[in-house]
Amino acid sequence: MNSSPSTTDPTPLGQEMVSAAEERFERGRKTLGLFLAPALLVVFLLLPLGLDDAQQRLAAVLVFVITLWITEAVPLPVGGLIGVVVVTLLGVAPADEVLAPFGSSTIFTFIGAFILAQAMLRHGLARRFAFRILAVRGVGASTTRTVVAFGLITCALSAFVSNTATVAMLLPTAVAILGTVAGATGRSRQTGDTADQSGAANQSGANADAAAPATVREELLARRTNPRVAVALLLMLAYGASVGGLLTPVGSPPNLIGRGLIEEATGERISFFSWMAAALPISAVMFVVLAVVLLVLNKPEVKRLEGLEEYVAQERRKLGPLSAYERNTLIAFGTAVTLWLLPGVVGLIAGDDSQVYTSVGDVLDEGMVAVLAASLLFLLPVSWRERRFTMTWSEASRIDWGTILLFGAGIVLGTLLSSTGLAKTIGTSSAEVFGIDSVVPITIFAILLAIVISETTSNTASATVVVPIVISVAFGAGVDPFVPALAATFAASFGFMLPVSTPQNAIVYGSGMVPITTMARSGVSFDIAGAILIALLLPLMVVVTGIGG
Repeated sequence: MNSSPSTTDPTPLGQEMVSAAEERFERGRKTLGLFLAPALLVVFLLLPLGLDDAQQRLAAVLVFVITLWITEAVPLPVGGLIGVVVVTLLGVAPADEVLAPFGSSTIFTFIGAFILAQAMLRHGLARRFAFRILAVRGVGASTTRTVVAFGLITCALSAFVSNTATVAMLLPTAVAILGTVAGATGRSRQTGDTADQSGAANQSGANADAAAPATVREELLARRTNPRVAVALLLMLAYGASVGGLLTPVGSPPNLIGRGLIEEATGERISFFSWMAAALPISAVMFVVLAVVLLVLNKPEVKRLEGLEEYVAQERRKLGPLSAYERNTLIAFGTAVTLWLLPGVVGLIAGDDSQVYTSVGDVLDEGMVAVLAASLLFLLPVSWRERRFTMTWSEASRIDWGTILLFGAGIVLGTLLSSTGLAKTIGTSSAEVFGIDSVVPITIFAILLAIVISETTSNTASATVVVPIVISVAFGAGVDPFVPALAATFAASFGFMLPVSTPQNAIVYGSGMVPITTMARSGVSFDIAGAILIALLLPLMVVVTGIGG
């Protein structure tokens, strides 16, 4: 982590700036976790909780792992894997039974989707899409339209590409746009063009662009030209990624994690098509509210960003025609989306209870579709003579394996919660203690808990921790856990107040152009609005679309 930047020591784009106090807090939190987690494990193993042996040992391991996750004493995937090992060592279940969830279809959905996203970023397809939208007539004529268009770009990309990667890839473009305001357009283009290209070539490409944001940041902060337009644009980038990530099951790790836990607990399948049908209206309303919140709280001082249209036209000329790499990536991506949606379309035509729908759904399993589409990247040539294909394994292997391991560990613990009976015990006790015995209060409890935890730890960890708790509480109260658990899954993607809440917040904060007080003010407003929208719209969309039924 870096300290606050100065004019002599600029912070590289995409790196998080934190104060000395924040650094001490993070260091203290991790240190606490290293000692507190094993201590709680021992305490819960010895406490007379009135549980049978397997339930008590599992409860101790859960407290141990959740403490590691919340304090982030070790990387989240490592914490999950340690928990899997401890569960086996304590004899809660045999190793083969414990490790079985790592072979689930969702694991392969993660792998295939991550490889497709890697190709989109590496070969510049995502960046080409961004500039195409910015070039739409009239977008550059209004600051408000520019901010909204940038949010739409972020939402659309993050529905299929990692939220963090989307923000890292688009941040150099956002800084270049702000350069037109700061009067640093020429310099930011010269120093930023090369880094922009590398940003499209890999998920952490934003880190390569140091000079452009430093120049723009100094211009904005020194001249105080348009600080509010910078805040509105950059927060739209960070928050828009979270909103767009809700659109599809592969849009954000919490989606696949929550969906997997819900399907495991309820036996109700949530298809790609039904998820999108339920999430699209919710995300659309959330985006409108987000735009209003950001533009009201951070009203831009100018009506138009001078020089933006020229900058976008210049960048599109540099991109040139669609390359073979981009074309092949588009074919693979289009294949994945088409086959993911096809069972839902068949269900609309033939009916969800038809044999045709069942057969198509079984054949076009989402995990197998993801692997098939990703495999096309290794089969579609860009030069047959040289036997050169769209991706190499070296490039593909850079995907986020940590999230995949974390998902597997979360499903392991969720499965054991059910098989040992601990979930029912926790749920019954919680329902009695909190006095929540119907779907509405449990849903509200789920949303608030997920948002609060997401503010202090990662969205992925929030979903992994909160969804099993909510399922347990719902079962204990005799309530169908589907709506509360799905609400917790959606709410886990929130947490907008602090740089530590999500990686995309940290990236935007690291630009040096978004004060933490402004982020907190805008973030808490959208947290509240989002919680209300999920509580009101999600149950309605579950009924309307029949998702999970």
